[in-house]
Amino acid sequence: MVARRRNKTRTGVWGYLSHAGAWAYGLVLAVPLYYLIITTSKSNVDIFNSPAALPSTWSLDNFFRAWDFAALPQAMGNSAFITGASEIVTLALALPAAYGLARAEGRLSRLVERVFAAGFLIPAFAALVPTALLAINIGLFYNPLFLVLFFPATQMPLSVLLLTQFMRSIPKDVEESAMMDGASRWAILWRIYTPMIVPGIVTVAVLNFLTFWNDYLFSLVILGTDTATRTVQVAIPTLIGQSTQFGVLAAANVISLIPVFVVYTLLQRRSENALVAGAVKG
Repeated sequence: MVARRRNKTRTGVWGYLSHAGAWAYGLVLAVPLYYLIITTSKSNVDIFNSPAALPSTWSLDNFFRAWDFAALPQAMGNSAFITGASEIVTLALALPAAYGLARAEGRLSRLVERVFAAGFLIPAFAALVPTALLAINIGLFYNPLFLVLFFPATQMPLSVLLLTQFMRSIPKDVEESAMMDGASRWAILWRIYTPMIVPGIVTVAVLNFLTFWNDYLFSLVILGTDTATRTVQVAIPTLIGQSTQFGVLAAANVISLIPVFVVYTLLQRRSENALVAGAVKG
């Protein structure tokens, strides 16, 4: 009895400490967000004189200025097109590849999986020059379509390996039963496996969305700074100059974060609903 009480006491203490640590970490992460939000309603004078103080008046003027000065509607439209199309291409290619790896056996399958894992070893800077030369040679330089074809290749290793692990958690009996009923491999993949790994697909989609939407290096080199083709991450730095209005710059960053927040919230709810539905069925 004494030992049990001691264990409960230790568990309780560690539980309080872990909760306190989580709250402290959350507060630390909230500090930059706080500065970003309050800066959107301040002038440069207020920012430098009292950076941590709340603005005397809340205003959306800086948001309208950022919207116009950086031509954010066009830039966000370009980013949305590139990100959405890249997501579709990535998942369309990664799902069949993950299914093949999940159900394949033998040394060849392990070798192919290692080849996908080797993609993590290639740094982005190493592929920058060859990628630019490839875009020029195929006539897609300054064309958003090139990024739609290129971005999925950069995320294919992570997408395939994550989806493979989710598919391996599905019992083979499910696939064998479907094949006995006359289902083809494609039907098994799209009608059985895909609905059962929705949480995994959502996880991959969120990670890919963050990567595609926040890309700056390749978007700058391939698409340039022209208003008609640049993405939102390339458009925001154009607000930086000799007379930078930091309130306007902060407002532009907040605008660029809104799609990320909306997509993450929607996909997170979809993932939670899928997990709950799977638990109820189980």
